[in-house]
Amino acid sequence: MLTFEQKQEIIESYPELTKKEVSLKRLNYHFEDSLYDKKTVVYHLHPNGNGFVFVGDLKKYQSDSKGMINIREATEAELREMITDSIGILSEEEHYEEEVLNVEQVWKNREGQELKLIQEDTLWNIYHTHNLEESYGSFEEAEEYLLSEGFRTSNK
Repeated sequence: MLTFEQKQEIIESYPELTKKEVSLKRLNYHFEDSLYDKKTVVYHLHPNGNGFVFVGDLKKYQSDSKGMINIREATEAELREMITDSIGILSEEEHYEEEVLNVEQVWKNREGQELKLIQEDTLWNIYHTHNLEESYGSFEEAEEYLLSEGFRTSNK
């Protein structure tokens, strides 16, 4: 496990991050050039080595409901990858853009049944006529369900 000092040294090697001291000797690191209200990349780095990195909804991480992942046991390579990904998320418009677009797709199966996939706020909802059938947190999850049930879009 990396020490607090080692983690701090790795994090501070990113010149685009700004250190902010918080309570109980913990540190936050902000990406001030974020395109979003969210600026915190590293949250509550503690002298005991605990802390979190914001990775949003990237599928390669098992993040919590706030998009954070614990870095207590992270290796140097893992920590660097998380920080790089976090800065990427906060500096790329298209990452969050897909969450606010109103998307509606019609999916059909071989029997001719139709389901509609509609993005509403941050959810991807599947409707049969006007009835909500399923709801997912990402397009990928909804698409996986539809494909597994034998539905295809005209693009598939």
